[in-house]
Amino acid sequence: MDDDYHGADVETLQREGTNLAHQAVTCDNAQRFDMAIFYYTEAAQTLLAAAQAGSNYPSLVEKATQYMLRAEQLKEVEKSQQQTDLEKARFLLSEALDEDEKGDVEDAIELYTEAVDLCIKIRDSTQDSGLKAKVTKMATQALDRGEQLKKTLKPATSPASPSAPKHLPGRSIPPLGFNAFADEEEEKKQGARPRSAVNQTHQGTLSAPGVAGKRSLTNVGPSSYTKDEIAVLRATSRINGREYVPFMSVDRREKFGCLDAFVDRDGKLALSPKQKQQFAKWVRPADFCDDPCMIYTISSFSIRQTVVSDCSFVASLAISAQYEKRFRKKLITSIIYPQNRQGEPVYNPCGKYMVKLNLNGVWRKVIVDDTLPMSKYGELLCSFSNNRNELWVSILEKAYMKVMGGYDFPGSNSNIDLHALTEWIPERVAIRPGTSEFDADKEFNRLLDRFHKGHCLITVATGELSEAEADRAGLVPTHAYAVLDMREVKGKKLLMLKNPWNHLRWKGNFSENDTAHWTPELQKALNYDPKSAQMFDNGVFWIDYDSVCRFYDVFYINWDPELFKFTTCMHHTWHAKEGPKKDSYNIGLNPQYRLELKTTQGAAVWILLTRHIVDKADFADNKEFITVLVYKTGGKKVFYPYDPPPYRDGVRINSPHYLCKLVESPPTEPYTLVISQYEKNNTIHYTLRVYATCDFSLTRFTDPYRSQYDKKINGEWKGASAGGCANNRETYTNNPLYQVKIDNAATDNHLMIELRGPKQYSVGFEVISVPGFCMLQLSNISGGVYNIRPCTFRQGKEGPFFLDISSSGPFTVTRLQ
Repeated sequence: MDDDYHGADVETLQREGTNLAHQAVTCDNAQRFDMAIFYYTEAAQTLLAAAQAGSNYPSLVEKATQYMLRAEQLKEVEKSQQQTDLEKARFLLSEALDEDEKGDVEDAIELYTEAVDLCIKIRDSTQDSGLKAKVTKMATQALDRGEQLKKTLKPATSPASPSAPKHLPGRSIPPLGFNAFADEEEEKKQGARPRSAVNQTHQGTLSAPGVAGKRSLTNVGPSSYTKDEIAVLRATSRINGREYVPFMSVDRREKFGCLDAFVDRDGKLALSPKQKQQFAKWVRPADFCDDPCMIYTISSFSIRQTVVSDCSFVASLAISAQYEKRFRKKLITSIIYPQNRQGEPVYNPCGKYMVKLNLNGVWRKVIVDDTLPMSKYGELLCSFSNNRNELWVSILEKAYMKVMGGYDFPGSNSNIDLHALTEWIPERVAIRPGTSEFDADKEFNRLLDRFHKGHCLITVATGELSEAEADRAGLVPTHAYAVLDMREVKGKKLLMLKNPWNHLRWKGNFSENDTAHWTPELQKALNYDPKSAQMFDNGVFWIDYDSVCRFYDVFYINWDPELFKFTTCMHHTWHAKEGPKKDSYNIGLNPQYRLELKTTQGAAVWILLTRHIVDKADFADNKEFITVLVYKTGGKKVFYPYDPPPYRDGVRINSPHYLCKLVESPPTEPYTLVISQYEKNNTIHYTLRVYATCDFSLTRFTDPYRSQYDKKINGEWKGASAGGCANNRETYTNNPLYQVKIDNAATDNHLMIELRGPKQYSVGFEVISVPGFCMLQLSNISGGVYNIRPCTFRQGKEGPFFLDISSSGPFTVTRLQ
């Protein structure tokens, strides 16, 4: 059990609460009131948690109450413009020094120059002699260093020079790097772009963002993107009308300093109807903070959702914060930029931030400014930290809401949100007690074990509840809750949940007002005091597992990818025109892959299919149902969906993510993976990623056939030519007969023959038949003459047919009868 986990250890909570209180008093005495408010609030909540955990420390609740009252008394102090400018100048100087150390001379000179200009502005606008001296010294140092660097610059190359183009400070990086999206002729010159230049987590190694010292996954696929993959990533870079290019290592050098406050060129985010009702103005941190920073301390206590309908995202932030604090490993704090040399996100007085989110198959950069919506009553109309100086909650939410089209977000689920924040593998488990698909005890035991090992993040969501039922239970319909703890004590299975609203708790079994179930033995085992809990509603509560199964609808679980050793992924497009609308009789034109496990031992293999989404309407009304079918056919291409039946028949769901899990004994043959849709209406772009505990290979089936050799024949069974199959010996030879001649002596020819007839007939070549459709694929055949006799199973079945012949090389076809 981790000592830093709230609710785990009374002495730890008391000690932490006391330390927070000392910090609060120190900040209060130094007139750093916003920090004092934050630490008073955190101290109060931590001490109350200690009281709830059974602390015997005298007057603990009274002290917590005093701290809360003091926090309410403190008033924010507005910064002067000079203070704000001084912060900007220091930030610019810090950025310049970083670029200077890295050897980026031109960028460093530009930043030194901007710092000098701002220092001069402050000097000329203040009467404070101490401030004048300070900024004059800063300006002199920056100017001197800038002049020294200018002397080291080489003369600019002539425009006619064939050398590489001069780097321009602030030059935007196109998706997948310079020239990756060039015209076709230019692409031929450049060749495929290395995947590692785009995203270090895509190929080569894959590691959780910001987690130092963790082992990495080994990529088993190719080391570069294909032209088709680049086209996919380019097509899905534009989301809700704005472009979000793949994140590259060069983006860590994004320029964050500027003289004027940064304004996002994409404009303000659209507000939700509830926000519009209360909206007063857009504000920056300097308008409502005394001492803004990005992160003071990671705490799930601090996160508060307001009127934005993104409970699943806020719940995702809460469990991610809980994970970082409990396991002392960075998970989401490292995706915010700018960062200091320790890789920690820092406050930028210039107002520009970059957030790295995993979207549509790769990590992508999202740029935002720090303007936030404020209500008429002086409250932020977005999610925020209870420490109003702390910005990480609001900035992360703003970046995600920008991608999703604005604060008027229709909502998603925690699988989607956590995958975007962490790249952890999403799994959805529907809570269906009494069904064969859901074993309640087995599921609880699995999650209990993995949760405490730090292998997964869990949220749970309610389904539809009537107003009366929701009020009686103290729950919110279709609402996400963060799972902060799971325990089995004295035969009782319990979960600790957090409502992202920071208030409104469960009213049933094991709630703080339940006197029947909270026995003294159980209170002691869980270090929980219901009476103390009654005094403070922070939205956190215990609930028994039986009630979870009754009132909640689904578990959303995201798994650490580093549970596996090997991975790779591919990005592809499935065009609407490819194959039939439904996968009812022909899947030969569906995207298919050959998966081969290279082991003689048992192995776990997880296959994640992610459909790329570019419009928020897709979240609100998603009509695309996708899945992955797994076949054991020796790794050969599959044409008929149920002949043979799939080894793993996936459920078609309208979520962007579908996960297929295989736990295999020593494999005897390769697998065939088939992408499938319930009803194909639109072209879709997707990413297929495979994780495995053993080495493996994943290859896409590519047709050897060339479109210039395709031949389409319209024929008919009529009268005597409706001879039926070979069972009808007297009439069978009357069927239409076609002769194909491949005029070469090679033995690597490929031929595919497709026959389509009336749905009510069984058709085929010779005795092979399925209703209305037959396909034959011949591989590695020698050149020569082949006769094709299409037939129906029964004699006398008249009707038209379509015979399509595809080949890897030239051939002729003639009708013999």
